[in-house]
Amino acid sequence: METLFADAFKERIGSETNADLRELRERAYAVFGKMGFPEPRLEDWKYTNIGPMVSADWSVAETAAERGSDLAIDRLGKFDFERNGLSALNLAFAEITVLRISKETAVDAPIEFKLAAEDGQAIFPHIIVIAEAGSKATIVETYASPAKSFTDAAIQIFVEDNAHLTHYRVQKESADAFNYGVTEVKVGRGGSYDSTSINLGGALSRHDIDVRFTAEGGEAWVDGLYMLGGSQHHDTHSIIDHTVPNCVSHQNYKGVLNDKSRAVFNGKVFVRENAHGTDAQQSNKNLLLSNDARVDTKPQLEIFNDDVKCSHGATVGQLEEEELFYLLTRGLPETLARNLLTYGFAEEVINKIDIESIKTELDAAVLNRLNAAI
Repeated sequence: METLFADAFKERIGSETNADLRELRERAYAVFGKMGFPEPRLEDWKYTNIGPMVSADWSVAETAAERGSDLAIDRLGKFDFERNGLSALNLAFAEITVLRISKETAVDAPIEFKLAAEDGQAIFPHIIVIAEAGSKATIVETYASPAKSFTDAAIQIFVEDNAHLTHYRVQKESADAFNYGVTEVKVGRGGSYDSTSINLGGALSRHDIDVRFTAEGGEAWVDGLYMLGGSQHHDTHSIIDHTVPNCVSHQNYKGVLNDKSRAVFNGKVFVRENAHGTDAQQSNKNLLLSNDARVDTKPQLEIFNDDVKCSHGATVGQLEEEELFYLLTRGLPETLARNLLTYGFAEEVINKIDIESIKTELDAAVLNRLNAAI
């Protein structure tokens, strides 16, 4: 794999015409060369073995021309590519798209990024979203590779003062695909960031999401649903960093696991010494539909200030027998009753999505997983 990417990188760097970007790519590839691919011996990867992902023979897709009003090198330089070898590899090969939402502008129609690798292909999309002061918009990030592929993606989001950004991330890759994604968000004074992440596809997938408040009065919703079956594996690692006073964060992640699937949730909330008035709520709930399904969940709070309101919790269990009994006594067949309860559990997160076409598609995907029509 190292040889494969070394040859591809020589081609990529040879065609790079921007000197600053060339330097960033070279630095990132050097970090990749030093760190290699993440391994289970690392604490943040102890439950996720990406061996099958890195052992395949991928062809690196040709890099498309950068798109956007400008290349935003200064923003790209803020990307934490040293978090692991995959994030470094992304920056080395990044296919860059820059979206700038103008100051005091409200964009009514959702802005969509549709990303899909071809069979046997590796792609490295890198999106930079700058929501300028007072702006309002919705972005939709969709991954839907139709065959065995490798996606190594990153999105940097800058929510400036009093801007409002809604972000939907939908991962519905093929059953043979591998998907790794990083979301980095910085929220300015009075800014609002509302995200919903839906993970349905892929043989192995992981999403790292980091949200940092940079000025007072910010608010963030970081919610998600993972629905797995077969031998699927999904890993969510989140960090919400309250570095300044008087900010609010809400996190609600749900998982539905069937067959021999496995999920990992690791959510960290930091409240720094200066961050008085913080309100941070975190929840991870998991529903196991099979005795062979497994979830490893670890919500964490690290608080260095007394003037805060924080809570966190996690649950792992099966359908509530009392709720099931109630439906059975009302005459519903047991299979339908179980599907109805499972659908309701997952639907709480999907209902956050305000785009009807996406919500309808996800409803259909959930029902297909349940082999049901409700």
